[in-house]
Amino acid sequence: MMKKLILIALIFFVAPAGVMAAGGSSFPKDKANIDLHNTESLQRGARLFVNYCLNCHSAGYARYNRVAADLGITEEQMSENMIFTTDENGEQSKVGSLMKVAMTEKYAKEAFGTKIPDLTLIARVKGNDWLYTYLRTFYLDDSRPTGMNNAMFPDVGMPHVLWELQGYQKVIEETTVDDHGHEHTKIVGFETVVPGSMTAPEYDQAVRDLVGFLAYMGEPVQLERQRLGVYVLLFLALLFVVAYFLKKEYWKDIH
Repeated sequence: MMKKLILIALIFFVAPAGVMAAGGSSFPKDKANIDLHNTESLQRGARLFVNYCLNCHSAGYARYNRVAADLGITEEQMSENMIFTTDENGEQSKVGSLMKVAMTEKYAKEAFGTKIPDLTLIARVKGNDWLYTYLRTFYLDDSRPTGMNNAMFPDVGMPHVLWELQGYQKVIEETTVDDHGHEHTKIVGFETVVPGSMTAPEYDQAVRDLVGFLAYMGEPVQLERQRLGVYVLLFLALLFVVAYFLKKEYWKDIH
């Protein structure tokens, strides 16, 4: 009976890891190196987000006015330059509205075959490095319905919405043969086919700005949490010293 319980426990622990590995990619992640203290970068990322992402994806747990206040944008600037969404009734979103889009789940399934994920917490779910690499590794693939594939997310259904900025690129592949005679092909680089409006360094910075905004949106109080964490650790260190000497005082007659 005990052996069966141990086997069941192992299955529960190992099976999810196997599923995650099967759905992932072996393509190496690049470091995003985002800076949440750089307000200008976060503002640029917010502009990219509302122009390129918020057409289909929602950020249903964030509000326009909260984003504006955190990033040093006035509500007037937000209303005039960064609110393009409408509700299901076709009315323009207000500055106090959640960052949702009019597209319903039903329409998304009919048009794209799947639910369009909300992006509020995507940076916390996928990680900054994953997103940074993903948005820079779209490549031409005629076998896909959109004509594009992704090195980080093979057979992705999302089109390359930033193609005007990055342009189009094709993969450079390398084929190796293992000891058993099996061939293995992997992506080792990319070659630009059609240039975009940005140079490669400019596009990398734009993606870094966008990922930085997604990281901020996933945890708006992250910097405040880190700041308070320092004080908490200092308090605990001081408390340890006091508790140590108090313990010595209480136990001196016993020892």
